[in-house]
Amino acid sequence: MGNLGSLKELDLSQNGFFGELPTSIRNLFSLEKLDLSFNKFSGEFPWSTGNFSSLKLLDLRSCSFWGKVPHSIGNFTRLQFLYLGLNNFSGDILGSIGNLRSLEVIHIAKCNFAGQIPPSLRNLTQLFVLDLARNSFSGTIELDVLLTCWKNLEVLGLSLNRLSVLTKATSNTTSQKIQYIGLRSCNLTKFPNFLENQSHLVVLDLSDNKIQGKVPKWLLDPNMHNLNALNLSHNLLTGFDQHPVLLPGNIGDLVTFDLSSNNLQGPLPVPPLGTVNYLASNNSLTGEIPSWICNLNILESLVLSHNNLSGLLPQCLGNFSDELSVLDLQRNNFFGTIPNTFIKESRLGVIDLSHNLFQGRIPRSLINCSKLEFLSLGNNQISDTFPSWLGTLPKLNVLILRSNIFYGVIEEPRTGCGFSKLRIIDLSNNRFTGKLPSKSFLCWNAMKIVNTSELRYLQDVLSSYGQVTNNVLNTYDYSMTMSSKGRMMTYKKIPDILAGIILSNNRFVGAIPASIANLKGLQVLNLQHNNLQGLILSCLGNLTNLESLDLSNNKFSGRIPEQLVELTFLEFFNVSDNYLTGPIPQGKQFATFDNTSFDGNSGLCGKPLSKGCESGEAATNEDHTEGSEESLFSGASDWKIILTGYAGGLVAGLVLGFNFSTGIIGWILEKLGTQRKATRRRRRRRD
Repeated sequence: MGNLGSLKELDLSQNGFFGELPTSIRNLFSLEKLDLSFNKFSGEFPWSTGNFSSLKLLDLRSCSFWGKVPHSIGNFTRLQFLYLGLNNFSGDILGSIGNLRSLEVIHIAKCNFAGQIPPSLRNLTQLFVLDLARNSFSGTIELDVLLTCWKNLEVLGLSLNRLSVLTKATSNTTSQKIQYIGLRSCNLTKFPNFLENQSHLVVLDLSDNKIQGKVPKWLLDPNMHNLNALNLSHNLLTGFDQHPVLLPGNIGDLVTFDLSSNNLQGPLPVPPLGTVNYLASNNSLTGEIPSWICNLNILESLVLSHNNLSGLLPQCLGNFSDELSVLDLQRNNFFGTIPNTFIKESRLGVIDLSHNLFQGRIPRSLINCSKLEFLSLGNNQISDTFPSWLGTLPKLNVLILRSNIFYGVIEEPRTGCGFSKLRIIDLSNNRFTGKLPSKSFLCWNAMKIVNTSELRYLQDVLSSYGQVTNNVLNTYDYSMTMSSKGRMMTYKKIPDILAGIILSNNRFVGAIPASIANLKGLQVLNLQHNNLQGLILSCLGNLTNLESLDLSNNKFSGRIPEQLVELTFLEFFNVSDNYLTGPIPQGKQFATFDNTSFDGNSGLCGKPLSKGCESGEAATNEDHTEGSEESLFSGASDWKIILTGYAGGLVAGLVLGFNFSTGIIGWILEKLGTQRKATRRRRRRRD
């Protein structure tokens, strides 16, 4: 291809080319257009001082090129369109390209460029797109001065650098028709005044600054009817300069608003009917959800969490929009019952109504939400049995029902399996009874997989807006709080590899079923504060991914299995307040656990406890084989537990007949004799 000396246009964009670009491309002296964008090239681009002097368009977006862009790019004097974004280019090039007076587009977003914004950028009087977002440019930029030079500017992206943008109190930019402004994280302390006359604005992103006070009237003016994306999140805003608050935008436009993480007070601002994403979380908004919500029939996400909203939920909430995929109302003061109006073929992927005052039962119409991945109803006053019918939802990943008034036995599946995609279940702080659901553990297939693929997060993709790569909105990250490693941990993002079972603070009885050992991907297992009993299963040592294991405040007996030492990821371990006996396993992660992990077990000995073990009491794998005779009768302390456990059986035996009770006693004495003989044999071997 390097022999095509007369070639003027070369467009290889949006293919699957990979590897380094041949240096022979430098021989294409006549090239006016070179478009290699959206491929998988690697290595350095073969820059040449004079060979590309005829180029008018250079598009290398998203090609994985790296290395410094040489200052000789300033010799491409005919260049009009420069696209280098979404690569690993580095260096300080603005001083060079500031001399290319024919430039109309500079798109170098999301690279590793650095340096100051040079005065030479004022020379680019033909510029209509400048996108420098997501780099490491630094220093101060007087935006008003530059805007007076860029009369044709339509797109300005300076977001996510290390810049401090300064604007004057007054500015004259009425002649400009700027459509996109991205000034995220630019150390702004007030609304730039030049925005007041920008009625052509389509996207405005002023998020993650330090803007204080109220949203000015001119931003809410009906003349701003072209606006279809407004992001004011993560500032210090307290309210609005006009009431009632009607957000701008046309009925026919797809509109997104992000007002989250401010100090906004008062009722919810009224959005236009064409609103698609309405985000107002982490404020101090009050009042009820108004009836206008029922008119937003193309709404995709409604996120009003962490406010002071109250009242009953509108009955239309489950069916007003066929497009709704995210419904997040957590941490408010809503009360009453959850509307039973979720429609068939719902697109809902996230429902978070936790930390409110809801009562009644879980609405059965949720069975229609076949795309539901995340359901959190925790910290309410819901009184119901376990919703096993939710197991038919094919995509349910996370189920959080903690801190309610759920009760009764978790029924085993009679036919088939449910919850096959479930990775996190939290039923803590309820009133569940009966045994742990042994057959259900066999059904939770997603927890059986140790995910070793690339780390991803559970999220919902939102409709994006904007003319350049630095879009205002793109994803909604699922978040939750879960008891893990001895404390409540907040996950602002939930890794798709996380797997946890939290059943603490209920009234479960019986033993831990061996079927739980099939859940190889499990990272968190919390069964504390129940009435569970029996041995701690040695097969828990198969859960090699486990990071947190809490079995405290139950009635477990016998020894701590040596196999648990092999859990090399185990960061938190607690078996306190049980009836455990014998030596504590030593080595590996067990060397990191302190006394509190073992408190309240008078029969335990060995480090880290001050109580030493008697001679011949050191634990081995042979000494603690599940179901073996020796593990059942390992010492005097075990004797007390066994006899206590059999007391009911002995009384029943006396009622049924003498032979039954004497048979039990005889069996115990026989096994004790076998245990003593085995102990003597081991001592002789050691001697």
